[in-house]
Amino acid sequence: MSTRTLEIVVGLFVALGLAGLFFLAFQVSNITEHRNAQGYEVHGYFNNVGGLKVRAPVTMAGVRVGRVSDIRYDPERFQARVTLRINGQYDQLPADTQASIYTAGLLGEQYVSLEPGGEDAVLAQGDRLLFTQSAVILEELIGQFMVNMTSN
Repeated sequence: MSTRTLEIVVGLFVALGLAGLFFLAFQVSNITEHRNAQGYEVHGYFNNVGGLKVRAPVTMAGVRVGRVSDIRYDPERFQARVTLRINGQYDQLPADTQASIYTAGLLGEQYVSLEPGGEDAVLAQGDRLLFTQSAVILEELIGQFMVNMTSN
């Protein structure tokens, strides 16, 4: 095999490797999901969002129904305002749906879990979630445990 042919084969191998990485990056980032962003946005106020990040999953009964689209501090309420983009096929969520921030596993990523209420009225674009539960911070739990142990 000549040196020129070997260089061409190695070049093709590297090009295919880069194309594979590029494809993998698009699959992991869910870029196509943002182009087809049909649905509606609702928001909720939390005292503490912990390590919740934009694009974190929003689930209901363990099924992903949307993503976190924005997290901001509201200086008037002194709370974090979390905006959730709910996929269009889940347009019948009751207006009294509760949102809670959980952690996947002991040290995994944080996500928002929705639990539907019983009202007949449904959430629509721009509505506010009335019932929210903030993230449980592991360091706070350990601190409370240590205080309780030392006070006994």
